[in-house]
Amino acid sequence: MAAKKSGGRKYGKSAGKSVKSAMHRRKKGTLKRGKSGHGGKVTSRKQAIAIGLSEAREKGAKVPRKRSTKRASSKKSTSKRSTSKRSTAKKSSSKRSSSRKSTARKSTARKSTARKSSGRKSTRKRSS
Repeated sequence: MAAKKSGGRKYGKSAGKSVKSAMHRRKKGTLKRGKSGHGGKVTSRKQAIAIGLSEAREKGAKVPRKRSTKRASSKKSTSKRSTSKRSTAKKSSSKRSSSRKSTARKSTARKSTARKSSGRKSTRKRSS
């Protein structure tokens, strides 16, 4: 026989309380979207539950991790493949551009010092 996994609670009691309060706030019309609460009222039941669970996570309640969607995971895997090929090309080009920038800075610095010194020479000539 296969060993049974112990059931237990997925969500803690405090998590349930925070979800309950979020649901009440939604009914009352005081549950708002966004961090600052300027996003408008929350009318969706699912959104209210999600907000309650995220508040519970912030407090440190027993709440499972956010579920990673299939779309996001498939995008990550495809993007990893394409970026691994591109990353070597990007690295070499970034090195080149940084070296170009540094040489450009040096040349402008040389020009400015040359201008200053030439200005000084001309003043010396005039005084003598």
